[in-house]
Amino acid sequence: MGSSFRSMFVFLLLIALLLHAGHSKTLKRDVKALNEIKASLGWRVVYSWVGDDPCGDGDLPAWSGVTCTDQGDYRVVTELEVYAVSIIGPFPVAVTNLLDLTRLDLHNNKLTGSIPPQIGRLKRLRILNLRWNKFQDVIPPEIGVLKKLQYLQLSFNHFKGEIPKELANLPDLRYLYLQQNRLVGRIPPELGNLPYLRQLDVGNNHLVGTIRELIHIEGGFPSLRNLYLNNNYLTGGIPAQLANLTNLEILYLSYNKMTGIVPADLASIPRLTYLYLDHNMFTGRIPDTFYKHPLLKELYIEGNQFKPGVRGKGMHKILELSDTDFLV
Repeated sequence: MGSSFRSMFVFLLLIALLLHAGHSKTLKRDVKALNEIKASLGWRVVYSWVGDDPCGDGDLPAWSGVTCTDQGDYRVVTELEVYAVSIIGPFPVAVTNLLDLTRLDLHNNKLTGSIPPQIGRLKRLRILNLRWNKFQDVIPPEIGVLKKLQYLQLSFNHFKGEIPKELANLPDLRYLYLQQNRLVGRIPPELGNLPYLRQLDVGNNHLVGTIRELIHIEGGFPSLRNLYLNNNYLTGGIPAQLANLTNLEILYLSYNKMTGIVPADLASIPRLTYLYLDHNMFTGRIPDTFYKHPLLKELYIEGNQFKPGVRGKGMHKILELSDTDFLV
């Protein structure tokens, strides 16, 4: 009798839990925010967003690109991915009311204007991808309060002004993409304090300064693998101290105004695979140690002032990492 009672109790408890899960409601704050976003977006998005509840209601599924997670008695929106649908207009400020977002991906649209300072409200954000839009203003320093951010992709826009040094306040940042904008000034050397930063891409901007200034912090950039500084206005030489970045695999210095010799110390970086020095004003010779490096596939030197007979190595390739090439 006791065993039957316990079995019935467990059965009823499971039924109750299933009913409760089936009737958990989406947090009103998130419902309101997503419906405001829906009202501001173009038809390409709206036609697939059916119903009033973005997390799904009854027989209706969650809205396309919206991911929800149960938190206690409610569902909250944790991911919003609305990309490559030709959204036109300013950044939808209502997004900053989705306080549980961990991923925000609006890349490859036609968003204009600025990223609002309210972006700093998204304290749980780990991934922010806004590349391939038409943003024109400065990068808001408020991004620097997003302490859980690991992946920041702002490339292929029209951002102007300087790279905010507040980005150095992101302790978990691993990937920073700022290439193909209109950024000016110096690259903040404080970025060297980011313990997990693997990729720094600031190519194709209007940046000035020297590599010596960038890496002057002792022990800086301990995890950096890929450093893209190409197509800027950097001057000075390659400091021997750059060899202290022992995890470096890609060093892209093409199309700057750099001078001096190529230090042999650089060939001691154990995993150096791609070294692009082309279209600068380097002189002298390339030390033989580079040609004996076991992993170096590409050494591109065209457009410099090296002594006659200096040769490159490999075939020049433009390296671009896609969104699927990172792990967070």
